[in-house]
Amino acid sequence: MIIYACSSNPGKLKEIALAGRESGPPGISVEILPALKSIAPPEENGNTFEENACAKALYYSRFTSEAVLADDSGLEVDWLQGAPGVYSARYAGPDATDEANNELLIRNLRNATDRTGRFVCVVALARQGRLLHSAGASVEGVILAAARGNGGFGYDPLFFYLPFNRTFAELTAEEKLSVSHRGKALRLMFEWLRGNSD
Repeated sequence: MIIYACSSNPGKLKEIALAGRESGPPGISVEILPALKSIAPPEENGNTFEENACAKALYYSRFTSEAVLADDSGLEVDWLQGAPGVYSARYAGPDATDEANNELLIRNLRNATDRTGRFVCVVALARQGRLLHSAGASVEGVILAAARGNGGFGYDPLFFYLPFNRTFAELTAEEKLSVSHRGKALRLMFEWLRGNSD
């Protein structure tokens, strides 16, 4: 069985493919949707990560007869009442870069006395317009006042993971996947697939 990963974010695609290789069920291959680059990404206007993930999976499922996997994820900061949340990718504007988003977050937290937050991820699986399953997970951390590390993407350089005493941008891809919101959500999805792949 082939599952096609669908995202306009190359960092997410790499993590989903790595998760498939590391913990995907036997007989299931996770690959990137072949025509993905030629498909305009869908609108993300849901109020929750789950709404967006399901909408994206259903949208991309129109372009193949195989199952497709999509995710929606972001950073929730307690001092900012959960922002940037579902707007994480466009926190600094519709076409914001990771750097611009991080700079705005640093500015908005300059007087913060609570820097706790979490990454949240929901992954959704669909086939030919039918939602099959969704799974979500989160990971807690502390938001730093300055970026550290050169790996990862998005807010990883600011997300300090206490058990490893490093930011997500300072972890290897395998280390990050072992503890991250996306890694956890994908493992839950693969666990579901093991019992529902007939």
